[in-house]
Amino acid sequence: MDKYNSIGILFGVPIILALIMIAFGNTSEQELKVNLVPVEAEQRVDVIIDGNLFTSYIYTDTIPVLKKPVLFPLQTSRGTPLTRGYPLNPRAGERIDHPHQVGFWLNYGDVNGLDFWNNSDAIPADHKNKVGTIRHREIKSIKSGEEKGILEVGMNWLTPENEVLLKEDTKFIFRADGDSRIIDRITTLTATDQKVRMKDNKEGMMAVRVARELEHTSSGEVHLTGQDGLPMGEEVVDNTGVTGVYRSSEGLIGDEVWATRAPWVALSGTIKEESITMVMFDHPENPGYPTYWHARGYGLFSANPLGQKEFSGGEDELNLVIEKGESITFRYRLFINSGDQSHDEIQKVFNAFISDI
Repeated sequence: MDKYNSIGILFGVPIILALIMIAFGNTSEQELKVNLVPVEAEQRVDVIIDGNLFTSYIYTDTIPVLKKPVLFPLQTSRGTPLTRGYPLNPRAGERIDHPHQVGFWLNYGDVNGLDFWNNSDAIPADHKNKVGTIRHREIKSIKSGEEKGILEVGMNWLTPENEVLLKEDTKFIFRADGDSRIIDRITTLTATDQKVRMKDNKEGMMAVRVARELEHTSSGEVHLTGQDGLPMGEEVVDNTGVTGVYRSSEGLIGDEVWATRAPWVALSGTIKEESITMVMFDHPENPGYPTYWHARGYGLFSANPLGQKEFSGGEDELNLVIEKGESITFRYRLFINSGDQSHDEIQKVFNAFISDI
């Protein structure tokens, strides 16, 4: 656990370095608003907006729980954490389920029969031949700029035998505008030396595991961390500070959103008196548009366009195939705002997204 907590401490180091660089750098550096700072020793790239950490692209292969690169943590313009800290940097009062749900990520539960979604250090040894791992391949480009920063990376989707099943090329676009933050993710998956089948499965695809405060209230017992960030000995019924509510572009509210289709879903709540709206957008050019939503009240917020048979009870079916040497591209936007957003305001962001990307 000390190793995971050290990540939270280390996040402060590049921020200080970036501030020094801006203070003593040239005029063009002083004008930068979105700064992308590589921290090669820690295998991450920090996204710093006006001197404050927004998120980090973490691609380390030295933390056992991480079986894919992630963006972690996500924070509002005021520095409020939006992602669950557990298991990387646990805070008091967090759920300790699903250790594979870390930060903001993209993967899938059935790729040529391999489960890339559920992989973590919690997988039993006799099950490891059934799970896949995504490993960072390269940083292709880093560009800081006024109101926008761009990070382009390469990853490999690996079999248990370490063979490359899919080659991934992803562009992250980080945007800042007042109290709003935006992450656009454009991911292209290329089948290498064989046909790749992504069979309909509910475990996917573009996902974020949110902070406890953004969960839905629950009447059941949950296993939480204590004040020391360590798991408590027994499960409890405790909804202290839990305020989250889903709402879809189609007018559905709360748990009704799960397993329905919509171009976008918003998650709203309050953390320490800060009203927060987080919205995930699908893109009309994505396979399976409009996506099904694997949006759970316990804090998993996910768009899954490929799980159609599972979510529809067999009425829809996709079973996506990528032929050898061919590619397919997914485009998503995550919008974060410190403050409430109306349906019309969110729709404007969606319209801008499909125009921009």
